[in-house]
Amino acid sequence: MKEEVVELNVKDISDFPKHPFKINNDLNYEELKNSIIESGVLVPTIVRKKEDGKYEMLSGHRRKKICEEQGIKKIPCIVKDVSDEEAIILMVDSNLQRDKILPSEKALAYKMKYEAIKHQGKTSDPLGSKLSIEDIVKDTNDSATQIRRYIRLNYLIPELLQLVDDTVLKDKRATLTMGLRPAVELSYLSKDDQELVYEEITYEDLTPSHVQAKRIRELGEKGELDSDILESIFLEQKPNQAKRLSFNEERIRKVLPKDIKDYKIEDFIIKAIESYSKTLSNERGDSYDLDI
Repeated sequence: MKEEVVELNVKDISDFPKHPFKINNDLNYEELKNSIIESGVLVPTIVRKKEDGKYEMLSGHRRKKICEEQGIKKIPCIVKDVSDEEAIILMVDSNLQRDKILPSEKALAYKMKYEAIKHQGKTSDPLGSKLSIEDIVKDTNDSATQIRRYIRLNYLIPELLQLVDDTVLKDKRATLTMGLRPAVELSYLSKDDQELVYEEITYEDLTPSHVQAKRIRELGEKGELDSDILESIFLEQKPNQAKRLSFNEERIRKVLPKDIKDYKIEDFIIKAIESYSKTLSNERGDSYDLDI
């Protein structure tokens, strides 16, 4: 049975409380905005009716925001009659289909869904088995193990969580980032110990490997963590951090001649660097310094 689509006033629809998914003005957002300006909202949003007669957004926060920005008064909606718990599950499942989702967004979304399922009273089936992470794996691309890891991120201080988000937001070769597994280990530390670790990360401009994070967690649980111990751990060379040069191939190819052959790229770059170095040397007057 096809669900009825109704036109509702945008001003009568509030955002979902504690909505875990951020609205970023990225390329996808701009493409969606241009589509809405040109053709209107083609995919209906999903809302539910509140006790005061107005509505709450479940799926379509970006479409709603664009309509508000563009002065569009009405938006097509499908109205669902769902409980608080069903609303959370629907909201999470529909938003997990986005192309790019931050670890912090998944962390809160999975936590909200897990707690909603638990609150529904589905703590056991007729055979008496308890609710597990496997109950929320359906319709996601993440395994039960990954979901457990994401939920643990909710126990990180914001500064450490940002380092995990930066693995998605930024170029890992140019920015300090931290992987999911070491972040999970650090999430078991107290807030004070996490702040101590973040201070060390900032000072050393390094993040711990998974092995190092496990050791830090063990020391934290024993109450033996301090700045000196952290420094010694951070300064250990990681197997995958031997000194090496790394380049962003996409940035380099943008400035190369379009018809250059791959086997000629290295010579071209070396000659370009040599030429640029000579220019810098002349500008600094290095050749004159040698005569003094």
